Amino acid sequence: MTIGECARIWRQRVNERLKPLGLSQAAWLALWHLSRATDGLVQAELAERLGIEGPTLVRLLDRLEKEGLVVRQASLSDRRYKRVVLTEAAGPVVSQVKAIIAGLRGEILDDIPDAELAAGLRLLERVRQRLGSA
Repeated sequence: MTIGECARIWRQRVNERLKPLGLSQAAWLALWHLSRATDGLVQAELAERLGIEGPTLVRLLDRLEKEGLVVRQASLSDRRYKRVVLTEAAGPVVSQVKAIIAGLRGEILDDIPDAELAAGLRLLERVRQRLGSA
């Protein structure tokens, strides 16, 4: 399936580019989602956004916490939940990762006309919506 092949190759390319930073695509996506959340995210919400199970997220967060990029804090409203937030040290890493990903995206997409990109994105969004409602 072409979509699956594109996703697999994209992951490979991202992982190659992020290897010098010691990060994988999974780690990058977690950092990206956290960078967009002003107060961090509850672990379950982050797992849902990443499309992974809780135990897989715990292992990923253990690594990111060990590297000093995230901290887990007890939720103020419900102590059963852990809120994940970026540390100050994560800021420069997130900026560097965003630049790397933007560069890779540019290499792949820059010579494709905007109209074609927009049409392709609309099509993929329709497919995603249909898959989500199945």
